[in-house]
Amino acid sequence: MEFVELVRLAARCFEVAGVGAMVLGSLLAAVNVAVHRGRSARHTYRKLRQSLGAAILLGLELLVAADIIRTVAEAPTLGQVLVLGLIVLIRTFLSFTLAVELDGRWPWQGDPMATSEPREAEREEPKAVPPTR
Repeated sequence: MEFVELVRLAARCFEVAGVGAMVLGSLLAAVNVAVHRGRSARHTYRKLRQSLGAAILLGLELLVAADIIRTVAEAPTLGQVLVLGLIVLIRTFLSFTLAVELDGRWPWQGDPMATSEPREAEREEPKAVPPTR
């Protein structure tokens, strides 16, 4: 098997994995809703949207990887590169908007739940405890 054929096969595998992630993730989200249907409708709906969004996001990232890998196998024309660029741009935009939908913040913004160590200048000096008599 030649290099070009291996790269095409790898791209095809990423495509299958991307579609599989979306389909399997959607099925798991539906099963999760069916199992937890006793909870409030708002909670169930939110969990369904988060699960579906995560599955779609993973699938889109795998499909973008497949598109990029495929360009290695071919000697693309300018038109093919422009189409690929547009596809990657659209999928990246969808990924960002899904990330905002799921997390409530842009991907490059820090996690508000993460704790960070205070900087050296922000640390408080330990206060001296007066001696007791």
